[in-house]
Amino acid sequence: MDREEIMAIVNAALRAVDPAEAIRKVVKREGNNLIVAGKTYNLEKYRRVIVIGGGKAGAPMAAAVEEILGERIAKGWVNVKEGYILEPSPTRITINQAGHPTPNESGLEGARKILELASEAKEEDLVITLISGGGSALMPLPAEGITLEDKKIATALLLKCGATINEINALRKHISALKGGQLAKAAYPATVISLILSDVIGSPLDTIASGPTAPDSTTFSDAWKVLEKYDLLTEMPPRIVERIKRGMGGEIPETPKPGDPVFERVQNVIIGDNYIAATAALEEAKK
Repeated sequence: MDREEIMAIVNAALRAVDPAEAIRKVVKREGNNLIVAGKTYNLEKYRRVIVIGGGKAGAPMAAAVEEILGERIAKGWVNVKEGYILEPSPTRITINQAGHPTPNESGLEGARKILELASEAKEEDLVITLISGGGSALMPLPAEGITLEDKKIATALLLKCGATINEINALRKHISALKGGQLAKAAYPATVISLILSDVIGSPLDTIASGPTAPDSTTFSDAWKVLEKYDLLTEMPPRIVERIKRGMGGEIPETPKPGDPVFERVQNVIIGDNYIAATAALEEAKK
């Protein structure tokens, strides 16, 4: 096998998970019908289309969605990593640069805007969310009583101690106002289409960007176990420790779980992941 053949295989894998191309493969428009992974939505039934989300691949994903829907998009807001922008940028969707892997004020203000847009959506609206790797840090909206500084310290401690992405996100979801299915809860009863570019092995919906539109399989008790496992109870900001403790005691509501009505009008679609890239490489290699 020569270099040209090897590069063809590599490029096939990269094309398969290119953010914009991944959107175009899954999302099609035929007149007033929007077809997403085989499911059809009649755009005439919706008063407005709102686009929100966060992640390092957010800019090209937003550009592709705007290319497909054009003036049907009423408004939108997507948080991306600083420097991860396109020129020209989408015109109907605001691309907001924010901090990653450490959350910053720009990410916080953007996350507030994302939640505001989701919360104002009504039953006759269509909300399209764009989620990709880095979404957790890029949509940092602390739960009541938790500060952005608390979240920064928590992120740094979790990265330093060697916790897995699943463990990190179990804690993140329980100190957030947006993660762990809470974005879907805010948008309910609007129809939600969540287009997800995965950076997690196996692509569990509740783990990618801490699953803002997916049922949360973790609990406050799981978050507490992470603190215990890595001996973080004394180092973690007291407000976080207290919140997790109160959650275990039933004083704070859990994140939405499988079977919750807020997910009845949500379609979560993995548009790209490691498996899709590997499959594309395999097919090119066979040629």
